[in-house]
Amino acid sequence: MKAVVKTKKGVGFIELLDIPKPEPGPNEVLVEVKAAGICGTDIHIYRDEFTYNPPVVLGHEFCGIIADVGKNVETWKPGDRVTSETAGKICGQCRYCRTGRYNLCPERRGLGYHLNGAFAKYVVIPRPEILHKLPDNVDFVSGALCEPSAVATHGVIELTKISRGDFVAVLGEGPLGLLALQVAKSAGAGIVAVTGMIEARLEMAKTLGADLTVNVEQEDPVKIVMGLTEGYGADVVLECSGSPIAARQGLQLIRKGGSYTQLGLFGKPIEVDFDQIAYKELQATGVFSQKWSAWETALKLLSSGKLLAKPLVTHIFPITKWQQGFDVMEKKIGIKVVLTPVD
Repeated sequence: MKAVVKTKKGVGFIELLDIPKPEPGPNEVLVEVKAAGICGTDIHIYRDEFTYNPPVVLGHEFCGIIADVGKNVETWKPGDRVTSETAGKICGQCRYCRTGRYNLCPERRGLGYHLNGAFAKYVVIPRPEILHKLPDNVDFVSGALCEPSAVATHGVIELTKISRGDFVAVLGEGPLGLLALQVAKSAGAGIVAVTGMIEARLEMAKTLGADLTVNVEQEDPVKIVMGLTEGYGADVVLECSGSPIAARQGLQLIRKGGSYTQLGLFGKPIEVDFDQIAYKELQATGVFSQKWSAWETALKLLSSGKLLAKPLVTHIFPITKWQQGFDVMEKKIGIKVVLTPVD
């Protein structure tokens, strides 16, 4: 089968290769991939800015149909429509695993960067418990965005605790920001403002429920937010862009006692005025990956229509055109790119 493989360490070194179709072990599940999203993390791997173990098939945002199960698997059967978490391997014994925070397990190995992922016709799921049933009313293109939807849900609902009526500033009009916007709305946010630089994406934010959008190349988001909040600032800042400038702006436009959540990844160390966390007595948190509870909530939001993923998908390519898909993502021509497998 054809697969998109990061062949070795360094910038680039991604190839479309023919590799053997995998077979599931006794406790594993084989999924036939129907759609897989290109994530910002895939771009970081392309640039050698993220941890990975080459050679490895990329792709960790995906859904599909179960093709086969190992002899010991009783919870799933061929034909089931599924999507999958990324934690392909965990230790199961550390304090994080034992308290349900296995996304933080030091032994965690992720699909698509440590273990073979979904930019291929088939992918092996080493732990059947990370599979989730894809609701019947969620199509495969939307299903490819279950993973970033779960990240947004984990960060916005489980870690940030938005209160009804909060003024929420979402920094970044990319896929994660547009998902976080919708999750914040579902959690009871009163006003959600989205900042960014690309007008088409900001228009999409309005379509998806943003009360206010700010083009940071034309207006000062700090001035606007302060003007709308009697000089106090936003109750919650969700930094989704992975931009150092946005992170610094977020610490400026948040109110004292507010909540700052970092969902985006910078890919390298950055410089910020960390004293603002102390001066403003901020509740600051980071978000890494997701866990079972966030997936279940995200799937309910997708099934109910409170979270719309399909409008974010602007480009669909076969994996043979993975380079074109990566270029679209890097140049920010669209919003979200989905790859489909080929035989």
